[in-house]
Amino acid sequence: MTDTFRHSGEYPQQQSSAPVHHGGTQGAYPPPPAFAPEAPPEPPEPAKPPRRRARGPLALLAAVAIAAAAVGGGTAYAFQELTGKDGTSSSAANTNVVPTSQKGTVSGVAEAVSPSIVEISAKSESGEATGSGVIITGDGEIITNNHVISGATSVKVTTNDGKSYDAEVVGTDSKKDLALIKLQDATGLKAASLGDSDNVKIGDDVVAIGSPEGLTGTVTSGIISALDRDVTVSTDEDQGQRQQQGGGWPFEYGGEQFNGDTGSSKTTYKALQTDASLNPGNSGGALIDMNGNIVGINSAMYSPSSSSQSGAQASSSGSVGLGFAIPINTVKADLDTLRAGATD
Repeated sequence: MTDTFRHSGEYPQQQSSAPVHHGGTQGAYPPPPAFAPEAPPEPPEPAKPPRRRARGPLALLAAVAIAAAAVGGGTAYAFQELTGKDGTSSSAANTNVVPTSQKGTVSGVAEAVSPSIVEISAKSESGEATGSGVIITGDGEIITNNHVISGATSVKVTTNDGKSYDAEVVGTDSKKDLALIKLQDATGLKAASLGDSDNVKIGDDVVAIGSPEGLTGTVTSGIISALDRDVTVSTDEDQGQRQQQGGGWPFEYGGEQFNGDTGSSKTTYKALQTDASLNPGNSGGALIDMNGNIVGINSAMYSPSSSSQSGAQASSSGSVGLGFAIPINTVKADLDTLRAGATD
């Protein structure tokens, strides 16, 4: 349509074919060219359904897709940081604690997780035991082995930065060799990321952090050697204190006893086996996947001479790459019971 509006808002009037005379002017203007009447305006097109609104979400998704394509690797990085998955990991952890630039390295795992690992000193009438623990809340909840603190009259904890805290025992589970302790007046601690031990596979790389022989923050590495090992340990309250005098924590596997006599009161649990070096004092420390997630709580190690010897000779025999850890899913399933103050 060619109609236009004037400022008045009215359509222009149709011109007459008669000459127009203006007062006082002789003659007439030449006749205008023949005027062809305009064709009647075409009827408006029928209203179409509001497809634009229907396309709105699709257009938004398209815009998001374009934006994602623009950032490229950044999007993949964010996905890995949030999910801990990169499509190649054999262990589908929930988070990636290790920075991407250090992912898959022992040094990266150690740097990221060491602030969440502590040394535990437990005193009792029969002596003093030293072990390790894993911080699971910022206000000082710590998971460790029951045999580290069993029978203790006082418990002190040293964090990775050298600070010392008094701790109280919240709950114990001797059947799973687990205990929960709580630091007094602690805030702002770095809690560890608890992974998924059901996704651990034989051959996965792992890192162990603990305080063997009182050497705080010791880091070793290895692989997952086996799954679902039936490990039998003592539930004797005094055994945890005696193990510091006789070397490693006594346990049984395959009908044989290692590191001494487990006694008559005992329990069996399923364990992860690792060849990461573990020594007395690693008990209660962390077994960690390469994303920085805790997959197990180190609980027992085999020291070859300690099955027949005691004292300093047994303690000096060291690790031969046969260590065992309580799967972290067992720990998570037991947390509510421990927090409720169970002491069985």
